[in-house]
Amino acid sequence: MINMLALNLVAKVMNWDNETATEEYAWLRLMSSMKYDGYSDFRAGVRFLENLVSWLRHFDPDDRQIAYEFVKTRIVYISTLEMQRVIETFLPEVVTPYLRRSVAADLGIKPFEVWKTAAAAAAFRDRLRRCLFVGLSDGSRIDVMRRANAGRMSQEQVVPMMNVDDDKWKSLAKDLKEDLNDETARFQDVYLIDDFTASGTTFIRFPTDGGKPKGKLAKFEDIVQAAKERLGEGFPLADGYTLHIHHYVSTAQAHTALEGRITEADVKLTNKSYGASAITEGLLLPDAIRLATIDKATRIATPTSPSDRPILDLCERYYDHALFKRLEKHCREAGQTDMKYGYADCALPVILEHNTPNNSVPMLWAETDGTSGTKMHSLFFRRDRHG
Repeated sequence: MINMLALNLVAKVMNWDNETATEEYAWLRLMSSMKYDGYSDFRAGVRFLENLVSWLRHFDPDDRQIAYEFVKTRIVYISTLEMQRVIETFLPEVVTPYLRRSVAADLGIKPFEVWKTAAAAAAFRDRLRRCLFVGLSDGSRIDVMRRANAGRMSQEQVVPMMNVDDDKWKSLAKDLKEDLNDETARFQDVYLIDDFTASGTTFIRFPTDGGKPKGKLAKFEDIVQAAKERLGEGFPLADGYTLHIHHYVSTAQAHTALEGRITEADVKLTNKSYGASAITEGLLLPDAIRLATIDKATRIATPTSPSDRPILDLCERYYDHALFKRLEKHCREAGQTDMKYGYADCALPVILEHNTPNNSVPMLWAETDGTSGTKMHSLFFRRDRHG
């Protein structure tokens, strides 16, 4: 049951009359029960409405309507069920079409003819078994993907984290050979899977001083190259395997950035283990989702639409620079001098049900004591692994 006291407190903070309160209660009830109360950091008795009251109170009265309209009209909240649907469609809508095209090309037939003969269908199943799925973080939800595809993929072609030891590599190789009855069998396709990317800058980056590359792809390459050297012929990945970088949710900005980063990696990664590469996503968020584009030199924010300008004004005024100081190392790497608009200046209004990305505007997720600016209070508190 929606907390009536919390609804009344929202009305009091917003100074609504009875007619306005009645209209807004309908929306608040709907969104609380259908989505926002499911945020993983909320606790019994202190869910969306209670947090909304506290969050609105920290704005000056004249700014509260702007803040409320921001929540009502601009936030993009991806719920547990929505994320699950994106995960469930990964194999049938991303992997299957790719494999069908590849098998058809090998057999000299049209992709839709793969299911026409038993031999072609068997070739498809063989190629699917030669795919390795690797989770890059807890957000990859490998457990959900396994359950959604039970009977279609082997448990022995799925790795929940990329830190694979030699025993696991050997086990993957052994099971693959036994399942295909082929002593020469190797994985031809490797899918690196994660939940969300907003900027695409952290997947792989090359320091300007020519130092060692950083990021998840660089780490995976190090792991693969070291294991390949130790295991020799016992290593289960084919030479020049196809690398697939898949995010369940991605922004258009991140997709474009990843394309550039992978092109750069093709040139700068010496003796890389993979050959061709592909970038895919289950849900692609358009550029229009951003609140603004930020000029890194001038720090001027150009709103995506005129209605976003008041929101950006709140982001600029309700900001504590202590947030940047706490995350300075990572912000500097992204070319930032403040964190008003989130990491890599993505200026997103996105909330994921299990955590809020630091690429979203900090006005939504930051908690600070105001030592270097305005005290910040979160609506959807972020669990930050950087400090």
